Amino acid sequence: MMNDVYLSIGTNIGERMDNLQQAVNLLKEKVDVVRVSSVYETAAVGYTEQANFFNIAVHVQTNHSSEDTLLICQKIEQELGRVREFRWGPRIIDLDILLYNHENIETESLIVPHPRMYERAFVLVPLAEITPSPVGSQLQQAHHLLQQMDCENEGVALVEGVKVV
Repeated sequence: MMNDVYLSIGTNIGERMDNLQQAVNLLKEKVDVVRVSSVYETAAVGYTEQANFFNIAVHVQTNHSSEDTLLICQKIEQELGRVREFRWGPRIIDLDILLYNHENIETESLIVPHPRMYERAFVLVPLAEITPSPVGSQLQQAHHLLQQMDCENEGVALVEGVKVV
């Protein structure tokens, strides 16, 4: 059975566009990449004394379990040189599972839907772009919350003229 998975990918160290493209290329080796959002530049959240992020959302289909999908994401982070120095710190790449089918998952290593996705315009804006007709309560909730946000004041801006493929 193919599982529909929505990911958020972000980067704020080095060549941000290259980092996003490399992450998507590595994903394509393991899963079927269905759709990739435009690139959005966003201010850092939490620890704000760092460079702006480039963020995208990616819809993938896979026959991997949620735990195996998490391991694939973590392996890609490691391959691209991710170092976890402190929470919300700068990162060369960050892959988060936002949604896995319509499931609610809570294990020691994974919580789906992502616990903070509904609070973050930098996640909801690209996610809404690749899910124009939201199916399922989780996507509908994401679209509803996004309509209530002032994305300009949330620091989310479309990066014109670039696309990750």
